[in-house]
Amino acid sequence: MGLSEELVLPISRPSKGASGRTGVWRVFKPVIDLQKCVKCWQCWLLCPEETILADDVPKVDYDYCKGCGVCAKVCPTKAITMVEERE
Repeated sequence: MGLSEELVLPISRPSKGASGRTGVWRVFKPVIDLQKCVKCWQCWLLCPEETILADDVPKVDYDYCKGCGVCAKVCPTKAITMVEERE
């Protein structure tokens, strides 16, 4: 490469559902029991796909959720359970 040529490097920035829409391959999905939820927002903070929506109460964006279960594991009140996906 000569001095006059530019080196262009791609930059990857994480974004909501960075891996894309889930499609039909998700096996389990998180379901939030709002009666148990204390709005600690740990699920929102630690979701690797940023698919927990922070409205008045946490909601899951199932279009991008991969079903990894991190939200259910970090929930201190066990308000989130992983439920088998059904068509």
